[in-house]
Amino acid sequence: MLAPVFGALGIALPEKATVDAVTPDATETKPVERRIDTVLRVGPSDGDDFLLAVEAQERRDPKKASSWAYYVACLQAKYGLPVLLLVICRDRATTKWATGPFDCGARGWTAQRTYPMVIGPDNLPVITDERTAARKPAMAAFSALAHAHSHDIDAILEALGRALQGMDRQASDYFYEFLDVNLGNTPAGNKWREILSFVTYFPGRGTVRETAYLEGKAEGKAEGKAEGMIQGVAEGEAKGVLRVLEVRGLTVSDDVRTRITTCTDLDRLGDWLDRAGTVAHAEELFGEAPRGPESTSEQS
Repeated sequence: MLAPVFGALGIALPEKATVDAVTPDATETKPVERRIDTVLRVGPSDGDDFLLAVEAQERRDPKKASSWAYYVACLQAKYGLPVLLLVICRDRATTKWATGPFDCGARGWTAQRTYPMVIGPDNLPVITDERTAARKPAMAAFSALAHAHSHDIDAILEALGRALQGMDRQASDYFYEFLDVNLGNTPAGNKWREILSFVTYFPGRGTVRETAYLEGKAEGKAEGKAEGMIQGVAEGEAKGVLRVLEVRGLTVSDDVRTRITTCTDLDRLGDWLDRAGTVAHAEELFGEAPRGPESTSEQS
């Protein structure tokens, strides 16, 4: 899966290689947390294993020069393997800056020099074809990151979303979470979460969202049966609604929580539970727009 990405950089990597996810935690015993976006252990068929640290970079950040050097040195010391650093950028200016090199030294002497491998909009293709995304899922995922601000991003994400349907659960969940984390709270990230809603793409596949949905619904029914009363069913259904919203990372205000937990209408609770997996904001369960500083000022 990574061979096409390396090919775009002019680096040879055989088609046959093992790839395993490695913990991205580079935290020391001191309470200073350093977390790399993604770390993979690559075992090529034509050579020794190495680690690939992947970082998604939106803009120039002077602090990254020392962070990246630390990541490389820490991973090499921790695993005893050579390390390559791959940086994915979303615009030309950031791509040019990220190529480095980044030096650490003094008095004319360089103690350490970091050369990231950098990909961005100029050297990664736009992949909007489902078959290509299915053959090259890593390339498609990196394409989505590199072109996150492009007008093609929706088509890229939709192609990859459809392609993931034909992959095994572990692989599809990995790529879903990889983009979920690296696209973050951006228009592209919101689009990705909308596309990968279990209602649309993964019925019966046991993905994280579907599992949370089923667990919430099962919890509601189980508690209702245990108490043998309508109130027990309502309380359980309400907990199921809240669980789905929280697992999806949606903000649940005190007002929303109160309205859900005090509702005793089982039909309404069932409708909210079904809709909890697709709404973009918790308030949309009630047919309302999300409340925030902007909406408050507009109302006033």
